[in-house]
Amino acid sequence: MSETENSAATDAKALEPKTIAMIGLGVMGGPIARHLAHAGHSLVLYNRTPARIERWQAANPDIAVAVAGNAAEAAEQADVVITCVGNDDDLAEVVLGPQGVFSTLHEGGLFIDHTTVSARIARQIAVEARDKHVLCVDAPMTGAQAGAEKGTLTLMCGGRANAVEAAKPVMSAYARRIVHIGKAGTGQATKMVNQIALAGITASLAEAFRLAQAEHLDLEKVYEAISGGAAQSWQMDNRWHTMAEDRYDFGFAIDWMRKDLGLALDEGRGLGLSFPTTALLDQLFADVQAMGGGRQDTSAILRRLPKRGLR
Repeated sequence: MSETENSAATDAKALEPKTIAMIGLGVMGGPIARHLAHAGHSLVLYNRTPARIERWQAANPDIAVAVAGNAAEAAEQADVVITCVGNDDDLAEVVLGPQGVFSTLHEGGLFIDHTTVSARIARQIAVEARDKHVLCVDAPMTGAQAGAEKGTLTLMCGGRANAVEAAKPVMSAYARRIVHIGKAGTGQATKMVNQIALAGITASLAEAFRLAQAEHLDLEKVYEAISGGAAQSWQMDNRWHTMAEDRYDFGFAIDWMRKDLGLALDEGRGLGLSFPTTALLDQLFADVQAMGGGRQDTSAILRRLPKRGLR
């Protein structure tokens, strides 16, 4: 067989439908599961709250799935396991616990984690995966819920090159950009970089918006004037108009942002770094939490800014 034929055979094998265990059916995991099914894969679902699976099935009545009673049962039937849960403790439970993924996932299986967690636990899981001869990728996401719904997420991947290459055909069902950053944990570290930058952009956009309001400027014309220049950002394009409507009941929740900034601040301290701006932003988001806005989109940081001078 020629090199070209061998490569084609490898690609065809990589694209073969697989049995995938999807663990975690929240606002990101639910759409990912749908894209995987539409790509031809068979799904085994597990969520610690069974009602979420019931809601997912009601919303996707055309998709046949198997439902597992715990993470170990889901992994036992799978070629690939994908997790998208809440935090370090949640991930440790569903992966390393007595009824976790690694108690049953077969040798040569593929494990992909999309949870935003610490680099420390990503590295710990990678060591456990290596010992069990399991391919492992930490692949936190950016692109928000809209990106998950549209299948246009960006994934920041940490892990061995062969693991990331094995994961790409699966992840391409719901991601537009897949970047292999480096060794285990580097995907999570890159997500921390992303969240620090995102928090700063969101907060400065809110301050700029509040100034436009206080000056009684036409907000539509201001947006038209500044969105085509150096100040343009995804946040401006997607949040300027919703801030004008004082609407925040969607998007990336402040609770999640504070969790992510906490991870970044902890990582920085471990490296001997100080992030005073990030620490201040974290406190401003905490103030909005105290106002009852924990589940609101991060653009609700605007609520923290005084409205003096506004009509």
